[in-house]
Amino acid sequence: MGLEIHRADSLCGLKGIAHGFFGNRGGVSEGIYASLNCGPGSKDDPAKVAENRARVVAALAPGSTLVTLAQIHSPLVHVIGPGGACHAQGDGMVTATPGLMLGIQTADCAPVLFADPRAGVIGAAHAGWKGALDGVLEATIAAMEGLGASRPNIAAAIGPCISQANYEVGAEFRARFVEAAGENDAFFLASGSAFRFDLEGYAAQRLARAGIGALTKMGLCTYPPEHGFFSFRRTTHRGEADYGREISAIVLTEQQPAKV
Repeated sequence: MGLEIHRADSLCGLKGIAHGFFGNRGGVSEGIYASLNCGPGSKDDPAKVAENRARVVAALAPGSTLVTLAQIHSPLVHVIGPGGACHAQGDGMVTATPGLMLGIQTADCAPVLFADPRAGVIGAAHAGWKGALDGVLEATIAAMEGLGASRPNIAAAIGPCISQANYEVGAEFRARFVEAAGENDAFFLASGSAFRFDLEGYAAQRLARAGIGALTKMGLCTYPPEHGFFSFRRTTHRGEADYGREISAIVLTEQQPAKV
């Protein structure tokens, strides 16, 4: 079975930019990691993870260098230049260097990819609930501006993440968001004594308020196994020992024209 790649309307057709939100199919991992596990932080065979990541590069932009982070649910964003190292701690990356593929690993959290094709600047963010609440999306946009991007020219897409229907949280979780801004209550639905949180909707609101030019919500839930994604929550409910990570990636495939 080949790799399954989902693409966002807002990022398709941008000259010199390739992107993809990958599912969990088409790799070499086995068992609970089957099969395109791209997470070095899992307990999977490192050689198989490396092969899976190589397949992602080959499918999206052969010859590129994949850069990922040791994600810590933070607003920390890195500017990646030539020779940028993998696995620095943080949850956002930006670059203006062709051939550097920015990869975000998820298993329910929201991967967000960004591009300003006019400036030749791209970004990627890992937006779990904590990172989104603490401002990782806005920090990624600001870092893109530091490389010459303009907010009205930035297109973004929110990739596969857990949907509200499958994201049950407690009252303390909801209270944290409502204390930050009362209007955040709109992203919670009562569910018995608990609530269900709309992570994608919350991230989309923050991106819209940041003033970017275009946004796609993929609307792909990671929880149902038939959707073809890894899910931390599904793994937890099944009592499995570990879980794989899907990857979402974006890359500048060519040098942008010099600005005059």
